[in-house]
Amino acid sequence: MSFGIGVGDFLAVLTLANKIRARFADAPEQLKAISDEIITLSDLLSDLEGSLSRQTLTNRQEKSLISLLARCHEILTDLEGVVDKNYYLNSSNVHGFRDKSRRMWKRLKWEPDDIQELRSDVALYVGLLIAFNGSLISKVTLETKSEVVRLHDRQDRREHDENAQKILDWLTPIDYTTQQSDFIRRRQDGTGKWLLESLEFQTWLEQRKQTLYCPGIPGAGKTMLTSIVIEELMTRFQCDDSIGIAYVYCNFNRNQEQKLDDLLLSLLKQLTRRTIPIHDSVEALYNNHAKTGSRPSTDSILTVLHSVITGFSKVFIVVNALDECQVKDGCRPRFISNILDLHSECGANILTTSRFVPDITELFKNAHQLEIRASEEDVRRYVDGHILRLSRCVLRSVELQEKIKTRIIETVDGMFLLAQLHLGSLIDKTTPRAITRALKQLPKGSRALDQAYEEAMRRIQGQEDGFTELAVRTLSWITCAKRPLSSREFEHALAVEAGDTELGYDNLPNIDEAVSKCAGLVTIEEESDIVRLVHYTTQEYFERTQQQWFPEAETEIATTCLTYLGFDTFDTGVCKEQESFKARVREFAFYDYAAKNWGIHAAQASNLADVLVLRFLNSGAKITASIEAVKSNGIKGYQNGYYNENYRKYYQAWFTGLHVAAYLGLDRAITALLRNGRDIDSEDSNGQSPLFWVIEKGDHKVAKLLLEYGARVDVEDAEQETPLSWAAIHGHDTVVKLLLENGADLETRDQFGLTPLSSAADCGHKEVTRLLLTAGANIESKDTDGRTPLFKAATRGSLFEADATSGVVRLLLEAGADLDSKNTYGRTPLFEAAGLGHEEVVRLLLEAGADRESKDDLGHTPLFAAAATFIHDEVIRLLLEAGADLENKDKLGRTPLFEAIEKGVAEAVQLLLEAGADLKSKDNLGRTPLFYAAQRGKVEAVQLLLEAGANRWAKDNDGWTALSMAGEK
Repeated sequence: MSFGIGVGDFLAVLTLANKIRARFADAPEQLKAISDEIITLSDLLSDLEGSLSRQTLTNRQEKSLISLLARCHEILTDLEGVVDKNYYLNSSNVHGFRDKSRRMWKRLKWEPDDIQELRSDVALYVGLLIAFNGSLISKVTLETKSEVVRLHDRQDRREHDENAQKILDWLTPIDYTTQQSDFIRRRQDGTGKWLLESLEFQTWLEQRKQTLYCPGIPGAGKTMLTSIVIEELMTRFQCDDSIGIAYVYCNFNRNQEQKLDDLLLSLLKQLTRRTIPIHDSVEALYNNHAKTGSRPSTDSILTVLHSVITGFSKVFIVVNALDECQVKDGCRPRFISNILDLHSECGANILTTSRFVPDITELFKNAHQLEIRASEEDVRRYVDGHILRLSRCVLRSVELQEKIKTRIIETVDGMFLLAQLHLGSLIDKTTPRAITRALKQLPKGSRALDQAYEEAMRRIQGQEDGFTELAVRTLSWITCAKRPLSSREFEHALAVEAGDTELGYDNLPNIDEAVSKCAGLVTIEEESDIVRLVHYTTQEYFERTQQQWFPEAETEIATTCLTYLGFDTFDTGVCKEQESFKARVREFAFYDYAAKNWGIHAAQASNLADVLVLRFLNSGAKITASIEAVKSNGIKGYQNGYYNENYRKYYQAWFTGLHVAAYLGLDRAITALLRNGRDIDSEDSNGQSPLFWVIEKGDHKVAKLLLEYGARVDVEDAEQETPLSWAAIHGHDTVVKLLLENGADLETRDQFGLTPLSSAADCGHKEVTRLLLTAGANIESKDTDGRTPLFKAATRGSLFEADATSGVVRLLLEAGADLDSKNTYGRTPLFEAAGLGHEEVVRLLLEAGADRESKDDLGHTPLFAAAATFIHDEVIRLLLEAGADLENKDKLGRTPLFEAIEKGVAEAVQLLLEAGADLKSKDNLGRTPLFYAAQRGKVEAVQLLLEAGANRWAKDNDGWTALSMAGEK
């Protein structure tokens, strides 16, 4: 909707809100919740109009308000349509000429689903409008003394708000404060001053809407300097709630908890902590999702995040190590794009650090830049602060101390990490001669880090055998573990020996001692208790040299995991009650990691682990015990009330060991299980055989193995899907080819009548579609709703997948698909594509000759469909350019112009008028477009029609004019 910021805009939304509010006045009790939401919305719009009368909006605020009003109008229009379905005309008590038929609500037993969905939408936008109005009020009054008092009062109330913490916990469990505390605790006093005092940083700190990009070489001290910046912000603005501060420490080893939504939710959580009271839009987001157990979409998170940021006078966002942000699923570029949007649209100040990665540097090419390097002053301060760790001969000689400082400064070349490693290499040197010799051998240059790590490993191997073994096991575990381990998890893992049937408490090592034997390469985060390598480059080094230092690490870890999961205590399977499970998690610290990761390690292990793998897969109880940990996500899984008797039965009946082996790609285990008589087509609780599980992963090798052992290629699951349709849905073209080579039926249908070709087209999988067409799949097969593969492709879900959709459509058109095949509602692919706004698909179908005047069961053409939604103006233009008839009438005698008015799509009204739509056209009741707009309260449409010359005195079949109808309404 094309809203400006004026009286007419509020009138359009407010009039509609009040109209619907009046309709709900006599609604059944079941609809009280939606009625209350509409009352709140109409009152809020009135308040908002008052706030705007007292100040001028910024461009950003105006843009935000336009978006909010447009979406509110769209929701209210949809709600009006739903009301019409549940509201009927009662004419039983008409007595005379002035008596009117009375509209009444149908007798409802519950709130209709479509009203429930719209109620959630209304609640969300009520929250956003409250937040927007609040930001306007705070901007005007924040500096007054009374406002300061009010803020303190609100702070007191916030401290007693138990709901606030619940909402914060729901947003995300991720908390970077422990890492910040750990990093800043390790800071050497006085370091980082050069950054804080730099012109670039001071400009970023003092001015609004600034971006500072700080790249640096590996080991330059980027993370430590980030923590110093965050500490500076927290200290400077600790008493100023009008300043928002949020930060992220990206970590290569925590990718599972640092997906795009996780990162954005963390920023939202931190900023929400600083709002007093908790932000209304955040509370609305929580209320819309928490009860149903759903999670908000990325767009919803961003909408609320933008809303929260506008409530602050200034916001600082700091992101460390963008190069460690995962690239999978486009996470890193999308995250960078989103935080840059926070800068450009909300005025947030952004500071980021990264290695010199071209893709990242390109995205920050317009930002101010300040390279991170270890300054000589910082290196000297660091060595000064840690020189007491060296031998007594150093402490007795000021000259030797100075020699050490000078030499380390010479060799580090801007790499702070080298100073730490070099100093560590001197710890075991006990004479001045040994110190001097070691200083001369300190590496520098491009291979300095690798040489420093090699020297550290030589020192480790020079220890007594027991200490060396402990250190190597510790390093191998940290390097190969799939997520960071806590000190207690580590101790349990290191305590396990092959053959154990219970945890050997007499074999638990002391984690501090283990760390002390690792030559400074391992540290424990004091706040989070995580055991980790000292630096990202340390991880990279050991990943490159794993075969040199610990070649059997995967086998050892797999063996440890399976031995742990094989403890006698897990013979009981799924816990009978919640408290039992909690107790199990508390007692067995390594349970969670072992359950979730044993298969990953086993797939990379040597055959030494095979006996344990088979023993585990043959124990149904132990499999379900491990799956309970995976699916329930530890103790947190019970917070949403998932634990009950049905839940327990669900895990007991979930699947077999063969399913697990197939999913994890354990080919040796699969072979052994089949040779021992396992049914290759055994079904899980969804009726799926192990072949389905393999296909879901897209593992061509294991799928081929199962087929060679006789797996049925056309077996059906509970939804009548076959392995071929499953492969088509997941887009695994190599597996599709394999199944076709093994005789898979091309024309099997699932419970919705979808063939594999329809499924591939529906999911936008171009290569799979090509393979199926080449194999002879029926291009005109229809599902239970009469939709062909072309229809499914043309209506493919998301505009964000336009390239995949158009690629499949082209393939089907080239193969001769029927352009005008109709579904059970009489709609063609062109009709649906137009209604969904798939511009490129509409263009392709029109170019191929699709009938632009084909009508559905209501008499609507594709132009009707396009005119009904405000984001599809380009599709309207395409149809008009192709010659679509502006005056085509549906069964009610209405043209596309009526449809645009009905849906409140001002852009479409404008386009149709510009194209020459007939202002005098009348529907079956004799009503013109102007009459219709007046009757529906479409103020903007009325204005456009009057400007175009519409006759305000034209009468309908009952003698009413647009003016008299407007007066009546």
